[in-house]
Amino acid sequence: MAGFGVRKDPCPCGGGVYADCCEPFHLGQSLPATAEQLMRSRYSAFSRNLIDYLIETHPSPEPLAERRQALKASNRGVRWTQLRISAREAGGEADLSGRVSFEAQYRQAGQTHVLRECSRFGREGGVLEGRWLYLDGEA
Repeated sequence: MAGFGVRKDPCPCGGGVYADCCEPFHLGQSLPATAEQLMRSRYSAFSRNLIDYLIETHPSPEPLAERRQALKASNRGVRWTQLRISAREAGGEADLSGRVSFEAQYRQAGQTHVLRECSRFGREGGVLEGRWLYLDGEA
């Protein structure tokens, strides 16, 4: 049976099939090459409640246990339903920093909400070996 066992789940970020889009980042098989790829993979991680990935891609001096607890609490009862990228500034494969503006639609307690943010990203360790990290965002 050709294709048996191959998952074709859509990626929460809207970028195609999850196994070909954000899943390799979530599994640590590859790193996002652009700030937008990291932003999309973080959205998908929120959608799939992948707390460890969210922590790994956002440096913070806050104690790990507190960060984990806060992320779990903020994502509890939330169903992320749609992502729309509205703007990009730098953040390409040859850049050290970038910004991605987006709208993320979600449902919580039976109501639909929209999170609008301009996220800032930076490279850890330089262009060639550095991985993209989420730095912060403005609503």
